[in-house]
Amino acid sequence: MAGILRGELRWADLNPVRGREQGGTRPIVILSHDVFNERSGTVIAMAVTPQPQRAGFPLTLELESSKLPERSWVKISQVRTLSVKRIGDLIETLPPEQLNQLIEGLNEIIG
Repeated sequence: MAGILRGELRWADLNPVRGREQGGTRPIVILSHDVFNERSGTVIAMAVTPQPQRAGFPLTLELESSKLPERSWVKISQVRTLSVKRIGDLIETLPPEQLNQLIEGLNEIIG
């Protein structure tokens, strides 16, 4: 699939899962750079959940999106490398400020 870009919010099929991974068809945020997405056949992404989160930043970040069917949070700790074959339709592109907050949260977790 061509044209998967960093910062996009897209639908993805995350099944099958193991343990406490996020599963099902759900939104994800694309973190990896465009060239990586195009050439590797994979993307690096964070899972999104509609379940209210007890943990705040840096583990989760509430999305400011009018295009999702319900209030949603990015699970910053749920980073996965996915085949582009799992990636579906574009929902919207996140503003650079939100993408930067996600990267900042990930850096706090793994830094």
